[in-house]
Amino acid sequence: MYRSHNCGELNASNINTEVTLAGWVQKSRDKGFMNWVDLRDRYGITQLIFNDKTDMFIFEKSKTLGREFVIQVKGTVIERESKNPNIPTGDIEVFVTELTILNAALTPPFTIEDETDGGEDIRMKYRYLDIRRNPVKNSLLFRHKVAMEVRKYLSDLDFCEVETPYLIKSTPEGARDFVVPSRMNEGQFYALPQSPQTFKQLLMVGGMDKYFQIVKCFRDEDLRADRQPEFTQIDCEMAFVEQEDILNVFEGLTRHLLKEIKGIEVDKFPRITYDYAMKTYGNDKPDIRFGMEFGELNEFAQHKDFPVFNAAELVVGIAVPGAGNYTRKEIDGLIDWVKRPQVGASGMVYSKCNDDGTFKSSVDKFYDQEDLAQWAKITGAKPGDMIFVLSGPANKTRAQLSALRMELATRLGLRNPEVFAPLWVVDFPLLELDEESGRYHAMHHPFTSPKPEDMALLETEPGKVRANAYDMVLNGNEIGGGSIRIHDKATQQLMFKYLGFTEEEAKAQFGFLMDAFQFGAPPHGGLAFGLDRLVAILGGQETIRDFIAFPKNNSGRDVMIDAPAKIDDAQLKELHIKIDAI
Repeated sequence: MYRSHNCGELNASNINTEVTLAGWVQKSRDKGFMNWVDLRDRYGITQLIFNDKTDMFIFEKSKTLGREFVIQVKGTVIERESKNPNIPTGDIEVFVTELTILNAALTPPFTIEDETDGGEDIRMKYRYLDIRRNPVKNSLLFRHKVAMEVRKYLSDLDFCEVETPYLIKSTPEGARDFVVPSRMNEGQFYALPQSPQTFKQLLMVGGMDKYFQIVKCFRDEDLRADRQPEFTQIDCEMAFVEQEDILNVFEGLTRHLLKEIKGIEVDKFPRITYDYAMKTYGNDKPDIRFGMEFGELNEFAQHKDFPVFNAAELVVGIAVPGAGNYTRKEIDGLIDWVKRPQVGASGMVYSKCNDDGTFKSSVDKFYDQEDLAQWAKITGAKPGDMIFVLSGPANKTRAQLSALRMELATRLGLRNPEVFAPLWVVDFPLLELDEESGRYHAMHHPFTSPKPEDMALLETEPGKVRANAYDMVLNGNEIGGGSIRIHDKATQQLMFKYLGFTEEEAKAQFGFLMDAFQFGAPPHGGLAFGLDRLVAILGGQETIRDFIAFPKNNSGRDVMIDAPAKIDDAQLKELHIKIDAI
């Protein structure tokens, strides 16, 4: 037996108990006649003591212990003279009578401490050491807790967890696939799934009724801090349901997680339409922990001789609380910020709301106090606030102002990670037009059902057709999305037609699904949560990397195992891949 207790459970009730512990040496303090060693495992730290009452061989051996040595000790729990109230084991220490070095260790390339001296690159290379640090270890344990609560909640509602294949067929929709050559089928390839979408629909055809899976998915796309080439979904599907049924179930799941994980009770989630979200916040995943809602100013900005506004499709502003005291340097800094290539604005107009009810703007030459008072009314500005105004093409300008809104909220401390503001965004467009190709693409995926009342518009105004689709948003992040699916062959064929598929292409790619629809497919729909992102937000973080055991870097590489990597010529030949093509 390597241990009778872990390093986080001993306390005063264990005094005079003989124990066996095992773990890693966190640090040691050699005082010559006495040596203390902090022994660490996943559960905590226990202080060990070696002194002149210890067997001299063991005493001297304890002085050779380096950081991260793996050791086993036997000894007696005694009361600690200098107690440490900051750790659960702070009332006791273990007087060691036996010491076994299970494995020596090289000096780590960074300190295994909460506040480490290791940069991100070196910690990624030695990720197995980084996991020993409390912040990473606790993030992984937190992820486990969330996943267990998800399984518990869904299982209690009679959902069945079913595994679906990882080696599937490549399809033309969505992001790029990761492809896998087939040795036994020369010149043919599997794809790794971007989601289990068609399989979960087939499970509904198969009568499984309620399915879920916590599943790996893969997308070969450009990476960001909150995106990885392989990621995890909480994937769900239900049969014989309408949109309201799905919203209620998964709103319930999210409220359950907030209560069990964070101890927070949340009322019923607000619901807004996609059009309202875009008009009011400039994006379809708004952060509603704070205000700064958009005010459209065309009516009160385009009646004067200011050519910038007069030529714009949209003039829109936000009121920034308490920003009326910004200096000219701070305002100029914000103007430079919106003019960066990442945002792309050509400039910005501002109007200060003075405490006495008057206004001072950067366009006083063109607009009088009555005009500026209308700006304040429309944006909801109060004395002491500042109104920032952008103009230009409608969609582009809304995106620019949305970026500014989020940046200002961050600077003003309005994005408290311990405050949670979920909502539903509904009534997305079914299709979006790619201006370069002139083709329509499915905004979600080609299996999303149109709103029944909009079906007639498919022939005449496809861009106005609304989808039976919905996203769940939490603190400015999309954490889940789904839709009611098409469940009959005729509608699915029509959808493929409007997406530019020929009958032959649709049959080659998705014939198996349309065939299944002819054998009694029930009405069905579902939703998928991004587990990595959900866990990060619940954990108070914006990035997902520390909640993944072995993440990739921003180039999609695993620097620890050096992947991706080349394979040898013999293996390429066996896979029927021409070597001169590599």
